[in-house]
Amino acid sequence: MDDQEKKDAQREAAEDKMINDAFQHLLDTYLASRHRKKTDIITKAYNFARQAHKGVRRMSGEPYIMHPITVAQIACEEMGLGSTSICSALLHDVVEDTDYTVEDIENIFGPKIAQIVDGLTKISGGIFGEQASAQAENFKKLLLTMSDDIRVILIKICDRLHNMRTLASQPINKQYKIAGETLYIYAPLANRLGLNKIKTELEDLSFSYEHPEEYAAIKSKLSKTQEQRDTLFADFTKPIRKALDKMGIKYELKARVKSPYSIWNKMQNKHVTFEEIYDILAVRIIYVPKDRNDEINECFKIYVAISQIYKSHPDRLRDWVNHPKANGYQALHVTLMSKQGKWIEVQIRSDHMDEVAEQGFAAHWKYKEGDVVVDDESELNNWLSTIKEILDDPQPDAMDFLDTIKLNLFASEIFVFTPKGEIKTLPAGCTALDFAFQIHTFLGSHCIGAKVNHKLVPLSHKLQSGDQVEILTSKSQHVKPSWINFVSTAKAKGKIQAILRRDNRETQKNGEKIVADWFADNELAMTTATLDKLCDFHNVQKHEQLFFAVGEKSIVLNDKDLEELQEKKKEGKGAGWRKFVPFLSHDKKEEKPSYFVVGEGFNKKKPIIISEDNIASFIFPDCCHVIPGDDVLGYIDNKKRIEIHKRDCNVANRLKASFGNRILDAKWNMHKRMFFDATIEIHGIDRKGMLLDVSKVITSQLDINIHKITISSDKGIFDGTIELRVHDRSEVKVIVDSLMKIEDLKEVQRIL
Repeated sequence: MDDQEKKDAQREAAEDKMINDAFQHLLDTYLASRHRKKTDIITKAYNFARQAHKGVRRMSGEPYIMHPITVAQIACEEMGLGSTSICSALLHDVVEDTDYTVEDIENIFGPKIAQIVDGLTKISGGIFGEQASAQAENFKKLLLTMSDDIRVILIKICDRLHNMRTLASQPINKQYKIAGETLYIYAPLANRLGLNKIKTELEDLSFSYEHPEEYAAIKSKLSKTQEQRDTLFADFTKPIRKALDKMGIKYELKARVKSPYSIWNKMQNKHVTFEEIYDILAVRIIYVPKDRNDEINECFKIYVAISQIYKSHPDRLRDWVNHPKANGYQALHVTLMSKQGKWIEVQIRSDHMDEVAEQGFAAHWKYKEGDVVVDDESELNNWLSTIKEILDDPQPDAMDFLDTIKLNLFASEIFVFTPKGEIKTLPAGCTALDFAFQIHTFLGSHCIGAKVNHKLVPLSHKLQSGDQVEILTSKSQHVKPSWINFVSTAKAKGKIQAILRRDNRETQKNGEKIVADWFADNELAMTTATLDKLCDFHNVQKHEQLFFAVGEKSIVLNDKDLEELQEKKKEGKGAGWRKFVPFLSHDKKEEKPSYFVVGEGFNKKKPIIISEDNIASFIFPDCCHVIPGDDVLGYIDNKKRIEIHKRDCNVANRLKASFGNRILDAKWNMHKRMFFDATIEIHGIDRKGMLLDVSKVITSQLDINIHKITISSDKGIFDGTIELRVHDRSEVKVIVDSLMKIEDLKEVQRIL
């Protein structure tokens, strides 16, 4: 026993030392920053949090207090935040995980820190019911507080970054939930706030958990081609260094390598291989201007100097110096042709622009911290006020709200001019109607068309950067439901939905009255169960949708509805023998498959195994067309059945971000006994015998059954799709690799 006590004491002493060292490192980092040295309140917050979390451990086994210290460290070191933020980071889990309340925090540390901690505290579960997404509600609360103080979201991103760095200790279903949520919300949010470095790390960490094999493959290819890139960088930058030295510019040259996630994303979207991605390497020129007032001119002088050395790509000049991105990013991007015949992107930015590019708005936003007063960042404020507008209109469905916010996190922007020449920043792909709502809600709701560059265009016309737009209105115009289909900004979508909801409320009320009267006339009770049956019968999701459809006369309740409700009753009373007699059966409904239903004691942490014996008991939705061998996950739907999705499916990404507690790990255990549909797309140069070569490879060499083949040729180029019956993903890969060996066949990829 003495030995055990000794071991415990040693372990305790080692942990105390680790905690004290971590806190000391935090203090040292803070003291080295430009903030006013308010160490007293930081030490006070640390002691309070340490006492509050005493004896609690994380999943990984380390003392819990290490998490708040690390989050505060990230906030201080990687974002450059001050004492208020550091204290809030140290205290961010106290209210959620201990008996202390927000009032206690306010009494000890003041209202500002209490407000931030409150914004970071999750809403306690159980008050939204099973159907509502607590995750989306939490996010809503986070944004509500954020619009008052941006530091809430910045600390939340620090918290998420540490959770992602230590994700390995979590069960696999939790890993998918957190990684999916990170990719769906937090990475775009970090990007929108200009936190480029953190955004990249969040994406790569999520990618490594969601697709470990692909991540490892890309990492391996990057390290194999490292030497080649170093040589290319040295040869390419040699004459640039010479020119910059001659100009007497103080500069630094860096090689920027594309992140694994960005590479994979490009491979998926553009359907190209790793070898075909030309912009893996980019060169970054970071200069220190001789005169701050002359910063922009110097940027363009460097551009002129390097474009005399190498030929530039005519369509690839991006001027974000004069027109910064909405997240504050400034740089001049130019793509040059190297002597080796490769296009290389060069990013020119000053030291100040580089700091903003890495730390984003965290490097400078509107509030006083110590002696540093930072100027008003209009773009950030515009964005926050847009979010405020969306929040001011309470949306009934948290999922819709999440998607609306997601729309607001666009990475690429265009610049559009008003008739008076004022410049407006909008997301790429937006329409004339988006622009109208951006100016004013009244303008948007009465918009009948627009003049773009003095030409008349419809509402759905997509705007290009540099367009001058004049909005045309009419008092007789009203918001139409079809508008929602072509607008792309969160503001326009939110406003249209709000106006339509106002209009629809009357229709819904009227419909509810008609349904209630119909139930009364037929002497039936209007209960949740009977309304659910009617919803199922008419294929609508919610009661509100049923009332609305009845109100606008697209559903008329009649005898069939009555039969549907009474049939169920009769079956319960033992009169169901009628359905076994063919000529008495009124509805010849197909027998529904019997799906597995999740029961009370179901273990969500355990992976579900999909095999030939149980594959029919799971639902395979059409959104992502899963075949064995794909990286998949399970999702428990509203009826407690299990859906199987690809991990990178768009629907799955939404589900991970909003219903993470329903996500399950799924594994395949198939033995090549069953066949599945897979579709392959082929492109190449047309010649005689091409179709014969393709079918030979598939049927003779590989012994695969072709289900359907479509090929069309135009001006010597052909495109085709082949539908196959395969056992699993590995067979598709073999087919793709074999087809690529055919002469004149240039592109082969699986599309379904």
